[in-house]
Amino acid sequence: MIQILHNPRCGKSRAGLKFLQERGIEPEIIKYLDETPSAEEFKSILKKMNAKPTDVLRKNESIFKENYKGKEFSEDEWIEIMVSNPKLIERPIVINGDKAVLGRPAEDIEKVL
Repeated sequence: MIQILHNPRCGKSRAGLKFLQERGIEPEIIKYLDETPSAEEFKSILKKMNAKPTDVLRKNESIFKENYKGKEFSEDEWIEIMVSNPKLIERPIVINGDKAVLGRPAEDIEKVL
């Protein structure tokens, strides 16, 4: 089952969902702002992406600028920060089995199909 960490208010996230649907794929939609993954789940997603937390960190969010910009944190600390503040997680993230990718641009989703 393909999953998408999705924010329906985000144009890039909607484009990622549309990309899947145009290929006949109805993914499990995880509205991650409401159903935030646990730290362990997020760590697993990052491993599937072969990515670090800062690779999917939204640095233009006011939460980041006001509280975290210019500060150093370990990867585990970043994961805890991002799970506590899910607006800081870049989207959409598409998960297919043991692979995951940030769907920006949407065409990158092809890498996990």
